[in-house]
Amino acid sequence: MTDKADVRAGRLDGEKIASNFGDMHPPLTPSEAIIDADRCYFCYDAPCTTACPTGIDIPGFIQKIRSGNIKGSAHTILSENIMGGMCARVCPTEVLCEEACVRNTHEDRPVRIGMLQRYATDPIFEAGTPLFERAPATGRKVAVVGGGPAGLSCAHRLAMLGHAVTVFEPKEKLGGLNEYGIAAYKTPDDFAAREVEYILSIGGIDVRTGLALGKDLSLADLRKDFDAVFLGFGLAGVNGLGLEGEQLEGVANAVDYIATLRQAPDKTSLPVGRRVVVIGGGMTAIDIAVQSKALGAQEVTMVYRRGQENMNASGYEQEFAQIRGVSLRLWSKPRKLLVNSGRVCGVEFESTQVPGETYTLEADMVFKAIGQKILWERLAETAQILDLQKDRILVDEERRTSLRGVWAGGDCVAGGEDLTVSAVQDGKLAAISIDHFLKDNGLRSA
Repeated sequence: MTDKADVRAGRLDGEKIASNFGDMHPPLTPSEAIIDADRCYFCYDAPCTTACPTGIDIPGFIQKIRSGNIKGSAHTILSENIMGGMCARVCPTEVLCEEACVRNTHEDRPVRIGMLQRYATDPIFEAGTPLFERAPATGRKVAVVGGGPAGLSCAHRLAMLGHAVTVFEPKEKLGGLNEYGIAAYKTPDDFAAREVEYILSIGGIDVRTGLALGKDLSLADLRKDFDAVFLGFGLAGVNGLGLEGEQLEGVANAVDYIATLRQAPDKTSLPVGRRVVVIGGGMTAIDIAVQSKALGAQEVTMVYRRGQENMNASGYEQEFAQIRGVSLRLWSKPRKLLVNSGRVCGVEFESTQVPGETYTLEADMVFKAIGQKILWERLAETAQILDLQKDRILVDEERRTSLRGVWAGGDCVAGGEDLTVSAVQDGKLAAISIDHFLKDNGLRSA
């Protein structure tokens, strides 16, 4: 082990940093969009639409691109997925709509549905073109707890239906993981914030930041003050490694560092180790690993406890990380954090296939990316009155919880896929259910 940690800012100059964090997929040109749109077969029973969690009419919006009706195309997309712009950037289309595309064969490639979706929606967000209007006010009030994709999707649909919505968000900005938890190169130029601004522009949505459920708010009070409540507070906790020394200098939660990186006005100011070890195999692990390389780390190694096919990150993302210089070690679990002068200097790993077989990786920084969890210790009151399943909120197909007048969606519910697109669908379905509830009986939750 080396004697001194090598962690510092400014490993790369500003121009190189800007290039490394530039748009992951530059947008299609008009001619490229038309060429790709022409490749669509416009299937009657479109498998791509079936594969889309939000049910976007994909052949429909592509046909409108072909005819030059970009506004109509965007309306088709955003009517089902108000965060269609962000999902065009971060959705794993390679395992959803594009995998289902009938052109996705050994001899051909799928239609670039995600890129076409971005082509249609980007002009709408750039110009702030209104596509939706509020219905006449119903006089009903709904509380939305959490300003992430699920909460914003629910709030927008409810506002469109004429209800007054109040969004409660503990952080300074809305957007959830779109604002704080996704790699910067996937959503440059403050797109997440611009999308939020567009969503709020419909009106009827009051935003209150700096307020957290279980600390500043109680579910009981919200049920008294509002006609319905939607819970979309996500996963605020991070799973630990269960090893001694997790609080050592140089050991960090990947989600926290990604949030810092996303909010940093000058990325050259962010310190990064020369040798970085990332423990985990999901999208957060990929994002922190690739961004560590982008900041100038010389060696970045992702270590995962099982095989590559078991990783939560898609095959495309795994390949992208490796192309960007990230090394991948499989079938290994962390056994011990190594210490030098009060800070981490490496990790000892043990094989998960050959018990007792170990190896060591030197590290100036170690990122934990082994999943997130709900902080139920802060939400004890909520946990006592809701049915849970595997520490997440149990909901039905309409996203109703076991408590009358309370709905939930996004990462905090059982059985979710932890995807932006799935969270958006949860919020939409909950809003439709809430609207029916309020119109059918108009009763406040007791």
